[in-house]
Amino acid sequence: MAPLSTWWFLRRLKSRVWVIKRILRALNAFIPMTRDVLRGDFRPIPWSAFGMMALALAYLVMPFDLIPDFLLLIGIIDDVIIVGWLLNRIDKRLEGYRAWKCAYPDMASS
Repeated sequence: MAPLSTWWFLRRLKSRVWVIKRILRALNAFIPMTRDVLRGDFRPIPWSAFGMMALALAYLVMPFDLIPDFLLLIGIIDDVIIVGWLLNRIDKRLEGYRAWKCAYPDMASS
């Protein structure tokens, strides 16, 4: 039974690679975007992205979750799913920043 469940899990994970890529892309763009917003280079400020990132960090830190972390595997999976979903939403909010960064590469790198 274990090899079958492992095979199913790997196949399922492979079909969801695009989600992992979007999460990584959101994390890679959020820090430079924050720096550009604080410098005043990038406007309008994507407040929804900042709010969702604050919510994701709070969800990781708070001891109260939908499923408590003391239920080891299930509690950690709960955190990964919720934070991953929020990061996926953040990635959609950063499209304007990516377009700005491509249009003005000298402003984004200064």
